[in-house]
Amino acid sequence: MDSPISHQENAVSGKTQMAFTTKQMSLIVATFGVLSFIFGVIAENKKPPSGTPITGKGVVICKYPSDPTVALGYLSFAFLVVASVTGFLSLFYPYKGKSIPQAALFQNTSFVVFFNIALGTAGLAAALLLWPTIVEQGHRSKNVHHNLETSCPTAKTGLLGGGAFVSLDSALFWLVALMLADNAREDYFEEKGVTDKVELDGVLAS
Repeated sequence: MDSPISHQENAVSGKTQMAFTTKQMSLIVATFGVLSFIFGVIAENKKPPSGTPITGKGVVICKYPSDPTVALGYLSFAFLVVASVTGFLSLFYPYKGKSIPQAALFQNTSFVVFFNIALGTAGLAAALLLWPTIVEQGHRSKNVHHNLETSCPTAKTGLLGGGAFVSLDSALFWLVALMLADNAREDYFEEKGVTDKVELDGVLAS
């Protein structure tokens, strides 16, 4: 029969195994960033330049080839969201059970710069991926036009591809911010350790 102590040790070891490391967080961000980039580029390459107009009685029906552009666009956007959320949370995650005040992180100028760049590029990539995907879906769902001169347009060419590259850039900026946060975290705990030692020495001396 197991003792209560062994149960507690198993619980502690289980929690330790569940804890994330900076390398694991970096791998998650990089993986989903690359996936977002790949799906965005494929979506751009699969998108037809225009549909085929079929003239009916007083209307024009636009026929578009069956391609995975819309699905790939949404997948690219979803992977961008996962990479960005993971990148954001990784900066403030309590690694090894030790949390650091956010004020200590934002005192680092380099961290603040790359943090804001990562946020900005993530938002820009989201807009560049989501907007043409929604537009493309709208063109395909509303393909009956009363304007007989319609050219059966598709979403603007280049937006999905541009969004894919900005999405990859965003993941790279999150990784740089994570590296800077890790350095700031080490400096914080090193300084805190020195301060605590000085205070302890003062108490012992008194």
